[in-house]
Amino acid sequence: MKKNRIGGIPVTEDEKPVGIVTETDILSLLTMPEISDDLWLPSPFEVIEIPPIRELMNWEKTKDALSDIGSMPISEVMSDDLICTAPDVDIEEAAHIMMKEGIARLLVVEGDNLVGIVTRADLVRGLGSRYGGLEE
Repeated sequence: MKKNRIGGIPVTEDEKPVGIVTETDILSLLTMPEISDDLWLPSPFEVIEIPPIRELMNWEKTKDALSDIGSMPISEVMSDDLICTAPDVDIEEAAHIMMKEGIARLLVVEGDNLVGIVTRADLVRGLGSRYGGLEE
C-alpha cells in the first residue's frame, strides 16, 4: 500500500472478493488494547543514559507489547463486511452508496467476481470531468 500510494486493497479468493484491507485496519493494529502499569517506554533522555533507569524486565515486557504485526494473516486484519456495486452504476449512485455507508472504497463486482474498485479520488475525477467539461 505504501509503495503504490493506495489506501486499501481488496482481498480475493478465486477472483471473488472476501475482504478489504485499509489503512484504518492496519492503524487499528497499532493500538495496544491494555497497557499494564509496569510497561515502560523510554524517553529520549533515558535512551542515551548509561546505565538505563529501568530494569531489563520492563524492557522485555515493552518489546512484547510492541511485537511485530507483519506476520499476522491477512484474514485477521481485513474487513469482511463488504459493500459492493455493479459496473453499470453511475457516478452519483456510487457516491451516494459510499456516503451512506461511510466508506472510502467501493468494490465493483460482476456476478461474484471482483472487476474493480472505486475510490473517493475516482469520484472527484469523474465528477470533475463530467461537470467541468474536462476530458481525462
